[in-house]
Amino acid sequence: MIRLEQHLGLGTTCLGVPSPAVFLDKDGTLVEDVPYNVDPACLTLTVGAAAGLRLLHAAGYQLIVISNQSGVARGLFLEPALLAVEAALRRLLLEHGVPLHGFYYCPHYPNGVVAEYAVACSCRKPAPGLLLRAARERGTDLGRSWFVGDILDDVEAGHRAGCRAILLDVGNETEWRPGPLRQPDCMASDLLDAARVIVGAGAGALLPA
Repeated sequence: MIRLEQHLGLGTTCLGVPSPAVFLDKDGTLVEDVPYNVDPACLTLTVGAAAGLRLLHAAGYQLIVISNQSGVARGLFLEPALLAVEAALRRLLLEHGVPLHGFYYCPHYPNGVVAEYAVACSCRKPAPGLLLRAARERGTDLGRSWFVGDILDDVEAGHRAGCRAILLDVGNETEWRPGPLRQPDCMASDLLDAARVIVGAGAGALLPA
């Protein structure tokens, strides 16, 4: 389980109260899905992402990327290539007035071809390992946090970590495997729609899916 993060302050308020986060899947949720891409020039925010992130940031949520990056284990690119991806993503978001508070990824894949990474792990979604680590390191209140993703593995990872979860209904979930932790709390059309749900719900009741 790997963390790439430039610290932007503690994840707590000035009174020491843990702050909530919105955990974001990367490909297909935050940026357009270009399979196994590590070319910073190909990073493009999804429709509604910039406005949605500004809304969440203004509401006091930490913004933390949680991403499976099995291309490392598959031998498609080397792990250090993700440093450039993170740096480019931070620059891209800052252009829209939004900081990125954390960037966490899993390089593993059990059937990979690079032995070092071809392992079962606790950080590959739908496992919650990356969210739990991010929460420990940033002092995040998971009970007030959300996970936004484009497939049900994201939803399950969020629920297993104790968060609420929103599924972006953008056509990227194709298997629809059922399970008690795979039912999204809400559906949204894009990140702006999801942000409005999150800010509207606050710490109160869930909105219906």
